[in-house]
Amino acid sequence: MHQSIIHIALVVKDYDEAIEFYTQKLHFKLVEDTYMPEQDKRWVLIAPPNSKGTNILLAKASGPEQEAAIGNQTGGRVFLFLSTDDFWRDYNDMVDNGIEFMRVPNEAEYGTVAVFKDLYGNLWDLIEMKAK
Repeated sequence: MHQSIIHIALVVKDYDEAIEFYTQKLHFKLVEDTYMPEQDKRWVLIAPPNSKGTNILLAKASGPEQEAAIGNQTGGRVFLFLSTDDFWRDYNDMVDNGIEFMRVPNEAEYGTVAVFKDLYGNLWDLIEMKAK
């Protein structure tokens, strides 16, 4: 058996502001943006540059319950983990682009890591793993 996670839904306030943040500030690529008239919503996929793994589905909140989850999908824990091949290149670029870091860079046993917030407040790890 072979299985994999292909998409993770991220609840957002607005498709276009989310696309702008992720593509302009984090340099993600817009994989797909398709309008689905039968549901009156869009299927919007983004991914980090040169990623061959899981995509993020930007899912516009529909209703108060989903709106309440925007920015806090995991109860304040780090939600997503962005792996990089050059921590300092990406960290400095993110700082230059106004990304807010909640925890300063740290050299841990497993690699270099810092925690940042996306435009809605979800917490992410930026991490460069040490070579094994």
